[in-house]
Amino acid sequence: MLLMTGFLATTKAQRQRLKFEGQNREYIVYVPQQNNNTNKNLPVVLNFHGSGMTHVEHMFYTNMNTTADKYQFIVVYPLGINKDWNVGFEMSYQKGTNDVGFVKELITVLKSKYKIDEKAIYATGLSRGGFFCQRIAAEMGDVFAAVASVGAPLPDSVKYYNQSKHKISVMQIHGTADEVVKYDGKDKGYASALNTLNYWKEKNNITANTSEKTVKYDAKNTDITFMEAKNKDAAVKLLSIKNGGHTWPGASPFNIGLPLGYTHQKLDANQAIWEFFSEHRK
Repeated sequence: MLLMTGFLATTKAQRQRLKFEGQNREYIVYVPQQNNNTNKNLPVVLNFHGSGMTHVEHMFYTNMNTTADKYQFIVVYPLGINKDWNVGFEMSYQKGTNDVGFVKELITVLKSKYKIDEKAIYATGLSRGGFFCQRIAAEMGDVFAAVASVGAPLPDSVKYYNQSKHKISVMQIHGTADEVVKYDGKDKGYASALNTLNYWKEKNNITANTSEKTVKYDAKNTDITFMEAKNKDAAVKLLSIKNGGHTWPGASPFNIGLPLGYTHQKLDANQAIWEFFSEHRK
């Protein structure tokens, strides 16, 4: 732990806490190095870990701090209670952990501590963290400009409870061979990746046809199919990685030490996510 704390210090990432509903909730804030002493308002990306991971592990696994330095945005890595997020299955949507309330309070605290571009607040995450981004899109479309989930389509509970009229851009990255969160969905759990795309297309009143193109990266059947539709208010996008597993593309396949399938190395998920985010503001 001492080694980890020292490493956090050298990377300008700071562990912080806030008390919410009687519990100390922890998060890490990384401010890009080149803008530490300027007066420019910066975009913010909340990056949510998967189930069983910590925010520290997720920070090192995704390596989004490097992208933050390159494009000048703040990254925040919240920690879920019991390393989990309330996405409405395996936990009560309404009576489980109030993670949406925590995120609202966290953003209020961030605004008080940092110079934030309030029209450029985004969320991304892996697995349960990605499912939670789908919930954020449904419940906090007035605050977030866009979300991007990795290995995490739309939970049934989010669809059931979603009454929001706010437009919000939604991107998915999902491997077709994901054995943890199925690309084709799970009965009484979550929709397929394609149905999730179509759901957000309808919610955003996007009537334009969905464009589709497939890029072949090498001879190992690691094609990626890009699907996108948009209007003046929002966009929806799906990157389907042929034979891809339950992983963060571009990350080391050894970092989390679990047999989660193939990690695409030619696609930099951080780059793809930031490019999507940077096209959308409130």
